[in-house]
Amino acid sequence: MHSVAFVTVAHRPADSELALTAVGGAALLTHTVRGLLGTPEIDLVVAAAPERCAKSFSEALHGLACRVVPGASLRQVFAAVEPLLSPDAVVLVHDALRAFTPQRTVRQVLAAVRDGAPVAVPVLPMSDTVKTTDESGIVTATVDRDGLRSAQTPVGFSLPAFRSALADSADPGLADTAGAATVPGDPDAMRVASAFELTLAEALVAGGDREDPL
Repeated sequence: MHSVAFVTVAHRPADSELALTAVGGAALLTHTVRGLLGTPEIDLVVAAAPERCAKSFSEALHGLACRVVPGASLRQVFAAVEPLLSPDAVVLVHDALRAFTPQRTVRQVLAAVRDGAPVAVPVLPMSDTVKTTDESGIVTATVDRDGLRSAQTPVGFSLPAFRSALADSADPGLADTAGAATVPGDPDAMRVASAFELTLAEALVAGGDREDPL
């Protein structure tokens, strides 16, 4: 086994239900997993399902070659599949709500880890003006955004780096990317979590002309 992708909803409790939101007739989770399964470099896709949503996740992924593993944490889910992995496996941790991440982004993350980066993450330059404020909400400064980036997923790990991240956190992800290599992110890889983002997602599906979608 040379690469495994974990699809997670670990950010907030409500994310599990959001992952089941229908877009273009299929759940966001379904769109995410279909794309990963269509990436030749990925050998195994695992949906990490909170216990309360395991049945709903299985129903949303019925007919897809995805393993649904119930667990309270990614650490627990990883333990169920770790024996299947080869020592050189690349581990991807992907947010289920980023259902329209282009395949090229996933492949660039995989390539960065294959080329020697212990951890790799897709990023976008920060376009908004960023301010700092004091405790009363008064603006105190404008932050130089030249070095600021918005992080996306999937986050790629070498197997040793992922095991190390699991030792520090039961649910490693964007919080564990200090020192990571970066690859270009993509606007289509937005996290679909608001009504406005759902509208954009519906438009993406209806358009049907996105290049190399995930």
